[in-house]
Amino acid sequence: MCRGTSKWVHQACLNRWIDEKQKGNAFRQVACPACNTKYLIVYPYRGGVLFRLVDQIDTAVYKLSPFIATGIVIGSLYWCAATYGAVTVMVVMGREEGLIAMKELDAPFLLLGLPVIPVVLILGNMVTWEDKVLRLILRSCDPNPSSGIDSLGTLGAPGPAAGGGAQLPPLTPTVSATRVLCTSLMLPTIAVLCGRLLFPSMRSSLQRTIVGGVTFIVIKGILNIYNKQQKYIMLKKRLVLDFTEAQRYASS
Repeated sequence: MCRGTSKWVHQACLNRWIDEKQKGNAFRQVACPACNTKYLIVYPYRGGVLFRLVDQIDTAVYKLSPFIATGIVIGSLYWCAATYGAVTVMVVMGREEGLIAMKELDAPFLLLGLPVIPVVLILGNMVTWEDKVLRLILRSCDPNPSSGIDSLGTLGAPGPAAGGGAQLPPLTPTVSATRVLCTSLMLPTIAVLCGRLLFPSMRSSLQRTIVGGVTFIVIKGILNIYNKQQKYIMLKKRLVLDFTEAQRYASS
């Protein structure tokens, strides 16, 4: 329908434009970008009804593939989480007691409850209670009120000696997703080992595992608090030395 310069467009250029708009679907309608008239595209005879049927099936599979792949990934994650939950129950309660407990539960509750176990472990491991305890310790033990501790990630400088309001580097390391995942999923096994080593007199496997897990979390938290407190003291008392001639020659 165009009567201007678009009237004399090359067939090769027009075909390339149509290919870009159709994106592999040969039967998709394409319109002129200038006058918005749909192109009248004629294809040579190739297979008739069978060709169109196969092409439509191929197009449908192409469109549905992302949704199918997403469903497969979600299903795989679900069954991995459910399997991990079942293994965790048997590890914590013992194989026989764990199997009996899972058999006594209703199927819907079991299918919904088992995948929640790794999720709860991961979310629980993301709670940084050590930081809150360390913040309270630093606020109560620091004699210099000017060293404002807004958060462990940003600690106020200890007065004018540190440069008058400068900021110390963050003490809390960047959260690593892989570290959180590994420590969360290993917690039940570590709790079982700690329970067997520290509380062998307890007869109940579940109680022994719970007490062992709490003991491990407390000990790990105390060590983390001690480590972060020592780093804070190091950063607070650090000094930058003057540049001397001896250091000049040593550095050169």
